[in-house]
Amino acid sequence: MKPVFVIGHKNPDTDSICSAICYAHLKQKLTGNEYIPCRAGEVNGETRYVLDHFGVEAPRLLESLEPRIYDVQLRKVPGVSSHTSLRRAWECMRDHHVQTIPVLNDHNQLKGILTLGDVARFYMEDQDATALAEAQTSYRNIVDTLDGRLVVGDPRGHFTKGKVVVAAANPDVMEDYIAENDMVILGNRYESQLCSIEMKAGCIIVGLGAPVSRTIQKLARESNCTIVASPLDTYACSKLINQSVPVRHVMRTKGLITFRHDDLVSEVKAIVSKLRIRYFPILDADGNYLGLISQRNLLDLERQQVVLVDHNEKDQAVDGIRSAEVVEVIDHHRIDAVETPNPIYFRNQPLGCTATIIALMYQENHVEIEPWVAGLLCSAILSDTLMFRSPTCTVIDQHMAGQLAAIAGIDIHEHATSMFNAGSQLGDRTPDEIFHLDYKRFTAEDVTLAVAQVASVSQSELERLREEMLVYLKQLHPTSGLNMLFLMLTNIIDESTDLIFVGRSAAEVVEAAFGQECHDNWVHLPGVVSRKKQMMTPLLAAIERAAL
Repeated sequence: MKPVFVIGHKNPDTDSICSAICYAHLKQKLTGNEYIPCRAGEVNGETRYVLDHFGVEAPRLLESLEPRIYDVQLRKVPGVSSHTSLRRAWECMRDHHVQTIPVLNDHNQLKGILTLGDVARFYMEDQDATALAEAQTSYRNIVDTLDGRLVVGDPRGHFTKGKVVVAAANPDVMEDYIAENDMVILGNRYESQLCSIEMKAGCIIVGLGAPVSRTIQKLARESNCTIVASPLDTYACSKLINQSVPVRHVMRTKGLITFRHDDLVSEVKAIVSKLRIRYFPILDADGNYLGLISQRNLLDLERQQVVLVDHNEKDQAVDGIRSAEVVEVIDHHRIDAVETPNPIYFRNQPLGCTATIIALMYQENHVEIEPWVAGLLCSAILSDTLMFRSPTCTVIDQHMAGQLAAIAGIDIHEHATSMFNAGSQLGDRTPDEIFHLDYKRFTAEDVTLAVAQVASVSQSELERLREEMLVYLKQLHPTSGLNMLFLMLTNIIDESTDLIFVGRSAAEVVEAAFGQECHDNWVHLPGVVSRKKQMMTPLLAAIERAAL
């Protein structure tokens, strides 16, 4: 069973990260299955401080849920060397129930492809008795194909000249059709063997398991004639001999269709659906062969199961969410849920923080809250409620934070102050990094907007950012694809926000939402600290009223 990913929203904050970690831990405790906490963006300074303080690693970065070829079950069909005989290559296809086999060099890199169709065409179209010589067939392959043994000759040698003939006639007639360097398939008749050597044959195949006399062996050595003894009869030898041809003589080397292990499944599907080819080789970034995929492998791909925490909107979800199967949602925001094909567990409560919901779930399921889990959950509550200053904060949030702080052994005020200070260190960040630290997109009445928030305990730092970030927003807006951009510069101590904005009708929307006249693309909003409750609710309402 594949592990389930637990992941928060893009541009994750402390609640998103800590909730993913703690909920994955809870689900593993309850089910015994593997749940992996993930994140859809970089860890900010505040969250990094929390993780370091409690000795917890950051979750796995997951940039997209769009499946790639490495998520597909490959057919681990071993490759063959270009020197391998057609017989051995066909046996490999048969044993692995495939009709395609890769031909590899000594470094596991693809040199060609051999299909059952290629083998069939060789047998049906190539009637030339010189095929073995043209293919430079090794005597090692010939011996192996005929289940024989090399009586005279160099095992490393190759049959390079002449044609294959069957000596079914009397010796006096053989002279008319045996030429120099030919390969002669014959039985146990001494006269026929002697005649072939005298006619300067390059190789004789002695069938029926007949012994080869010392005289014939001596004459063969003197004439540089190879002798192969086989237990098969003459008919079987003549039928099988072409199977000793090396695959390099038959394989295809041009127009090969291969895919990389990190290619998107959707892109591969679009290509293979137009082709009448059953199997395709998969290579790694260095061109090394990994295995084969078929169209059936792509169709049978198991969708990645995910649990969404601290969000339920597809615009805020990790890229490729439509390709995954959402099995649970734990959130405290407005409901604009992603679509699911089946009923799921959906828990949404009007609390100040997702971590509060998860802490309640630990208690409801009688699972011990370990100190490090308590520390992460408490930190998330303090972050999302701005140490209980946000209007979204409830009595339940505050009471739960107190319980968790006691378990984690932390002082709420000291810990929150350290967290906020760590998150307020913005001096070495670019405007683009600052804007996307805590950034969310929204849509209302065909109007798309983004609202980012930066919280700090330093008013001077926020005033410095106001002018700098306004210049940045004006530069970003024309290429952003959004109608309006907003940035909340929130003073945690004063419990106020300087809102800066750009975009057509943005000033009118802000004035309608907050009843204050705007000037120079910004407005001071006393008492406003919550994006969810105090910012988005009036903004979206103003946009909807303007559309009526």
